[in-house]
Amino acid sequence: MQKIEIKSKNGFFGKYGGRYIAEILRPALLELEEAFFKYINDKDFLNEYEAILKNFVGRPTPLLFAENATREIGGANIYLKLEGLANTGAHKINNAIGQALLAKKMGKKRIIAETGAGQHGLATACACARLGLECEIFMGEIDIARQRPNVFWMELFGAKVIPVTTGTKTLKDAVNAALREWAERRMDTHYLLGSAVGPYPFPDMVREFQSVIGRETKKQFLEMKGKLPDMLIACVGGGSNSIGFFADFLNDEQVRLVGVEAGGKGKGRGENAARIAGPGSVGIVQGYKSLFLQDEDGQLLPTHSISAGLDYAGIGPQLAYLAEIGRVEFTSETDNEVLDAFKFFAKTEGIIAALESSHALSASIKMAKKLGKNKDIIVNVSGRGDKDIFITASSLNSEKWFEFLKEEVARYEQKSK
Repeated sequence: MQKIEIKSKNGFFGKYGGRYIAEILRPALLELEEAFFKYINDKDFLNEYEAILKNFVGRPTPLLFAENATREIGGANIYLKLEGLANTGAHKINNAIGQALLAKKMGKKRIIAETGAGQHGLATACACARLGLECEIFMGEIDIARQRPNVFWMELFGAKVIPVTTGTKTLKDAVNAALREWAERRMDTHYLLGSAVGPYPFPDMVREFQSVIGRETKKQFLEMKGKLPDMLIACVGGGSNSIGFFADFLNDEQVRLVGVEAGGKGKGRGENAARIAGPGSVGIVQGYKSLFLQDEDGQLLPTHSISAGLDYAGIGPQLAYLAEIGRVEFTSETDNEVLDAFKFFAKTEGIIAALESSHALSASIKMAKKLGKNKDIIVNVSGRGDKDIFITASSLNSEKWFEFLKEEVARYEQKSK
C-alpha cells in the first residue's frame, strides 16, 4: 500500500477539499490558516491544550472489551472506545476546546458555531464558558425541537441559541447561517466548525484536534493485546469522529477501516443520508468539494436519519478521498437496525450509546459475525445517548415515559397558577 499523507496538499485530498468561498471570507480563512499551523506546532499551546483535555475533558477515555456482547454474538471480539465519557458526553469537546483555545490566542472574543444533534453546540458552549468567550449557536428549528435537552444545557452554559428557520431547518441550514454571520463579523469572531468539512483549513484542523481519539486507541489496544486490531468502525456524518479515530491507523494496512452512514428509512430520495454507500456525487457546497446527495441541477437533496448528527447531505473531503482510493470502506445502517443495536448494547454492556454511535454498533454486530473468532474490532462509541431520550422513547413506544411527561406538565401548570 502506498503511504497515505495524513495532511492535505494545498488544501486538497486528491480532487476533494479546497477553499471555495466568497472573497469577503478569504482574509478570515487565511488568518485562521496561519494561526493554526503556527500554534499546532507550538509546544506551549499543545501543553495547554493537552492539560485541558486531561483535567477538564477527562482524557484518556476508556477502551472497554465488550465481553457480554462478544459472547452473545459469537464472532470477533468487540472493543468500545467510550468517547461518551468525555465531558459533555461526546467526542465533539476535543475539537471545541482546540479551536476555542486557538481563537483566544488569535485575540477573538466571540465564538459562533453550528449544530445538528446539539453535541457540537453543547461542547462549544462548554468550551466558551471555560475559556471566557462569548458564544452563539445556530441550530435548525427542527433540530431544536428534537434535541431540546442539549438546547437547555447550551443556554445554561451562557450560549445564545439562534433558531434557523430557512430551508430544511436542519444542520446544512445552520452551517449556512453561521457562515453568513462570520462574513459579517469576522474581525472579532471565530467560526468554530464542528465537523471535518468546510473550506480549508477546517478539514485539517478538525482532524488534528480529533486525532487524539485514534492515538489513545492505538496505545490502549497495544497495551492490552500487544498487536493492532483487525478493524475499526465509526459512524460518519460530516466525519469528525471517524477521521479522528482513523487518522493514526491510515498507514496500518492490516487494519480495515469502516465508516457507517445513515441508511434511514430506505433507499429513496430523502429517506437516508448515505453519500458514499448511496448515490453521492461530486459537488461544491459550503466552501468545499466533496460528495453530496444532490439532484441533477446540483441542489442538495433532503436527507433523513433517526440521528440528527448524521442527517447531513455532504461528507468530509478527506473521507471522500479515502473511500475513492479504497482505504476506508463504507456501509449504512437503517433506523430500525440502529434501534436494535442501541437496545442490544444497553442490555449486554450497560451503555447508552448515542443514536449516531449506534450506527457503528449495528455494523459491528454484522462484521463480528463475518470476521469470526480470534479477530478484533474496535468501535468508536462517539457519544452518549442521553440527548436522544425523546427520540428513542418515542421510537420504542415507551408509554411510561410519555405518561411521566404528561404528569410533569400538569404539575408545572398547577404550580404556575
